[in-house]
Amino acid sequence: MEIAIINNPDKSIWKQLVERPSLDYSNLEKTIKSIFNDVSNVGDEALRKFTLAFDKVNLESFELNSNFINNAENLIDIELKNAILIAKNNIEKFHDSQKLKINKIETSQGVVCWQEHRAIETVGLYIPGGTAPLFSTVLMLGIPAKLAGCKEIILCTPPFKDGTIHPAIVYAAKISGITKIYTIGGAQAIAAMSLGTKTIPKVQKIFGPGNQYVTSAKQLALTYGTAIDMPAGPSELLVICSDNTIPAYAAADLLSQAEHGIDSQVVCLSTSESMLKKIIEEITVQLNKLPRKEIAKAALIHSKFIYFAEKSKMIEFSNTYAPEHLIIADRNFEPYISQINNAGSVFLGNFCPESAGDYASGTNHTLPTAGYAKTYSGVNLDSFIKKITFQEISKSGLNILGPTIEKLAEAEGLFAHKNAVSLRLRDIN
Repeated sequence: MEIAIINNPDKSIWKQLVERPSLDYSNLEKTIKSIFNDVSNVGDEALRKFTLAFDKVNLESFELNSNFINNAENLIDIELKNAILIAKNNIEKFHDSQKLKINKIETSQGVVCWQEHRAIETVGLYIPGGTAPLFSTVLMLGIPAKLAGCKEIILCTPPFKDGTIHPAIVYAAKISGITKIYTIGGAQAIAAMSLGTKTIPKVQKIFGPGNQYVTSAKQLALTYGTAIDMPAGPSELLVICSDNTIPAYAAADLLSQAEHGIDSQVVCLSTSESMLKKIIEEITVQLNKLPRKEIAKAALIHSKFIYFAEKSKMIEFSNTYAPEHLIIADRNFEPYISQINNAGSVFLGNFCPESAGDYASGTNHTLPTAGYAKTYSGVNLDSFIKKITFQEISKSGLNILGPTIEKLAEAEGLFAHKNAVSLRLRDIN
């Protein structure tokens, strides 16, 4: 396929270049609100209707059969089970390292402040269906939820035609500590977890990626008092290339994201136009060997290969784009690190494929897309906890700090605030 190179674009068109592809969802908001209204009014009955309409499955029960859960690990081969366990251990190590110790600080004499964390009690994980079973996402969400201490972790994912789900998803859920699995997908699953039904419990926070319907439903969930991890939409990758980039590796990385879906986007930047041409040649060769080549080909229509005359402009463009995944395909990657301000997850050097982060290096692959990396972090242990501050003040501490509080409260005209201190100071003295 023909892929054009954009030559040293002026800043005036950067806004246009960083736009993400979007499919036609003109009635999206109206549809999502209608789904939420139906789930609110008739609960499980609405879920059955939507599951039949969208997934072509007529379900009596949404909760996955316990016999199937117990037998799932026998339905996947031993090599896959071992690979899942290695990934689990690495993800567990990395996220466990994010636990913070209590650190009590004496801000002034007799005044001690500190912070403790408490787990969000009930969380809902959404795992997309579609053309690939994303059991890796089960690990990425279930493991930190369990490490954080969430009391109830439920999972929703679309069913196969026989009402079951991929056994690898079940196995990953089981070893991650997920307590309940429901065979329901799409915006209706988000509505069910936001509102609660007779079968599906209402949760306090929803996690997980999805298409634009799921993303829109998560944003609507906020209006019902249910928190979400982030607005996570179609996958994206930006690769920064240099003269020492290995073209075959860069092409493989770009195709690894293009095969996610037709609305995925890949971007390749370089100060070497000849390198960009070599990568495009490699993409053409590798594309035809992929089972999902038609999906990747459709995604490549939205791709952008951009030559920059200056390295500083190339890095500035990357920060403007704020990619979900960023690969610095340069063996001399160290100088880049301090200059990267906006990215979900960064992969350094020629031997660090984005696939490593997707599966088994240990970092989380649930990341902000569509430029949200400018303001959001990827999922981590903190995503599943709340931080509560504590303070303890002794008599002598209040005696020292009290007059300052009184003065500040009086200056703001809040005399009850001042009085709460003054009464205590009178008793102390």
